[in-house]
Amino acid sequence: MLVKKIVVGISGASGSIYGYAALRALRAADDVETHLVLTASARRTIALETQLDPADFEALADVVYRDDDLAASIASGSFIIHGMLVIPCSMKSASAIASSYDGTLLVRAADVCLKERRRLVLVVRETPLHLGHLRTLERLAEIGAVILPPIPAMYARPKSVDDIVAHTVGKALDQLSIPNELFVRWHSP
Repeated sequence: MLVKKIVVGISGASGSIYGYAALRALRAADDVETHLVLTASARRTIALETQLDPADFEALADVVYRDDDLAASIASGSFIIHGMLVIPCSMKSASAIASSYDGTLLVRAADVCLKERRRLVLVVRETPLHLGHLRTLERLAEIGAVILPPIPAMYARPKSVDDIVAHTVGKALDQLSIPNELFVRWHSP
């Protein structure tokens, strides 16, 4: 069976637990190989928001890259991947991706996804959004990114933060064609 290579980028936006949950789900998925990039801001946010350490995130990935390693395999379109998930995606990272400002590996890998017409899913974490944010998101959608803000579905009647996180992660994995049962799917009564 063909292994799906998924790049996971975790930026410094609030919500690093989304990235951790995505890595756990991808680790549990069949025939998936994860390639992880943590930004310096993500490392700081992990320490501020969780009881976890960046090493806990890295332990869930098959391959880990430094964000300053622009010679990494995921920086090239000749390295075939199935897609990329940036979870959470800060507006700083979204802006850099939208303008192809490839100063970091996370942004370069996302830019490669777009230029190679591979799936790029951005779990953008910012609220409220001003017009500049909206124009950045519009630009990203125009050039092929999937914009997937972490908005919970109340029809699933979440009972915990974990339920809300699992819903977003499940929706993101759906966009990458990774089968999952992380959330309650809608069904007509």
